[in-house]
Amino acid sequence: MKKAYLDIETTGLSPVSSYITVVGIMTEEEGKCSKYQLYGDQITYDAIDNIMHQVDVLYTFNGARFDLPFIKQSVGNNLLIGRKHIDLMYSCRKRGLKGGLKSIEKMLGISRDVEGGNGYMAVRLWWQYINYYDENALDKLLRYNMDDVYNLKVLDEKLRAMDDVDSI
Repeated sequence: MKKAYLDIETTGLSPVSSYITVVGIMTEEEGKCSKYQLYGDQITYDAIDNIMHQVDVLYTFNGARFDLPFIKQSVGNNLLIGRKHIDLMYSCRKRGLKGGLKSIEKMLGISRDVEGGNGYMAVRLWWQYINYYDENALDKLLRYNMDDVYNLKVLDEKLRAMDDVDSI
């Protein structure tokens, strides 16, 4: 079974007035992980489709309401076709863990490479890169996004461990 963990960064909250700046995906199959990041003009239907090819289960955090509809409207990929989707936000809520991804990470002791980041910072970093060709801003944005993607896997593992403890 092939899994994928996905997170996007955007210039705003609406695909009508904003666009996707980064798509981060980590696939896992038979214990082997591969990391992918698309940004700017690299974000196309075909590029996403090539990465998501043969993915059986897709994990996101608030992806049902944000990431997946944004991707569908922006580049046309309906990532729900042909695979199971697990939105870890709802998995957390079922276990009494409320809040955004970063606050839940703190509750569970999950660390990040880019501490203190948020969606607003991601937007600022993108514009810093676009307006001033600031490669350091792009690097920080990509590290922030990969923290989100990688920590989806860590969060999924912690939630599964909670289930294992509950079943004893």
